[in-house]
Amino acid sequence: MVARSVLDFLQGMNKVASACQLRFNVSATTALALEVKQRLIKLGGSRVTDDGVLIIEAKRYRTQEQNRYDAVQRLIVLVQKALEVPKVRRATRPSLTAKAARVGSKKKRGEIKKTRRYNPSDWE
Repeated sequence: MVARSVLDFLQGMNKVASACQLRFNVSATTALALEVKQRLIKLGGSRVTDDGVLIIEAKRYRTQEQNRYDAVQRLIVLVQKALEVPKVRRATRPSLTAKAARVGSKKKRGEIKKTRRYNPSDWE
C-alpha cells in the first residue's frame, strides 16, 4: 500500500518545465574589474564555458518564478565572493626553539626504538 502511494507521487513529478537557466557573460561585462572577472571565472569552475559565459541552472523550486529568483540570488552570491580580495599568504619559518623541540622528540623516539631492538650478542 505504501509503495503504491509513493509510485503515484513520483508519477506526478516533472510535469511542468519550471527549471531556469541564467547566463552571464563574464568576459564581456564592463561592470566588473579584470581581477574580479578572473576570480569569478575561477569560482564558477565547470559552470563557465570556454567563451567565458557563466551558466547557472536553477531547478530547486516548483515554479519558474522562484527558480529565476534563486538563479539571480546565486549569481549575486558568486559575484560578492569574487569581489572579496583573498588574503595574501606570507611564508613563515619555524623558530629555533620549535626546530630544537622537533629534533629532541625525534631523538627521544629513536632511543625508545633502540632499546626495543633484539641483539643476540647482548643476551650472551
